[in-house]
Amino acid sequence: MTSNRLVFTRWGRPLNRSQRDDLHGRLLVSPTMLVVLAFVVLPFLAVLVLAFADVRLVDIPRLSLDRLTLTLANFRSAWGSDRFWSALGTTLAYAACTTAGAITAGLVVAMALRRPFRGRGLVRALVLIPYVLPVVAATTIWKTLLNTEYGLVNAVGRQLIGWEDPIAFLTTRSQELGGIPIPVALVTVIAFEVWKTFPLAFLFITARLQVSPKELEEAAAIDGAGKVRAFFHIVLPQLRGVIALLIVLRFIWSFQNFNDIYLLTGGAGGTEVLAVRVYEELVTRANIGTASATGLLMTAMLLVLLFVYAWMIRRERT
Repeated sequence: MTSNRLVFTRWGRPLNRSQRDDLHGRLLVSPTMLVVLAFVVLPFLAVLVLAFADVRLVDIPRLSLDRLTLTLANFRSAWGSDRFWSALGTTLAYAACTTAGAITAGLVVAMALRRPFRGRGLVRALVLIPYVLPVVAATTIWKTLLNTEYGLVNAVGRQLIGWEDPIAFLTTRSQELGGIPIPVALVTVIAFEVWKTFPLAFLFITARLQVSPKELEEAAAIDGAGKVRAFFHIVLPQLRGVIALLIVLRFIWSFQNFNDIYLLTGGAGGTEVLAVRVYEELVTRANIGTASATGLLMTAMLLVLLFVYAWMIRRERT
């Protein structure tokens, strides 16, 4: 009988088992590589080219490689714009505050729900609701609650707290509170992002707490150490790795966040971050070159953070 099995060859010779396994592995991952190439690598290369090209959005249908004019004008325009630096400052403040707030809230809730009690599973499930809620639904709920005419927050503030006038939380750039100017709209979008994303930190920290040894805390309690001291000297050091990971991930996601801010404020009231700035350059001004250059500058800033994180990880291992 003759075998119908397909035999792979290289230079006319059959492949050995190791070579066949390597070939099969390459064939299995090739669809994924093609998807990454089509939807990640090629669009990034297109943005890279457009960032150095003198082109506007209306020129795209007639664009060809032989008609491209390479220039640094897009980067000079973005780098020299006052709105770019204002958006960068807003982005850094937004990313830093949301990162710190989400991780702190997640840590507090994880510690509060650490000990078993009746109904703990249900409470943990309810904590996850903000994270799984669609962003459109979440922003709609917040915009309804904060509405100046019929919003619950302003109604409670005027009737119980004594506000003289309703507060436009989503459009007010600054308002004094006790003589201190408060960036109302920016604080509002930060509060929304913290509320929306702290469940992720809660999950990470809870998972780490599940595998942390309880013997160290029990020994500390026997030695007379209080809960606060045990938390800072025993529990928190065990969470250092997961918190460091959360800081990097949360900062990156907040730094490039667009949906939440645009749906809530549209960049009004001092909430124009770099992602909204890219959108405005692309859609409102139809300047695809400056928008691409701004996006590349954002990418470069995030790469610096990733290199710092990689250096920290390498330093800990050595």
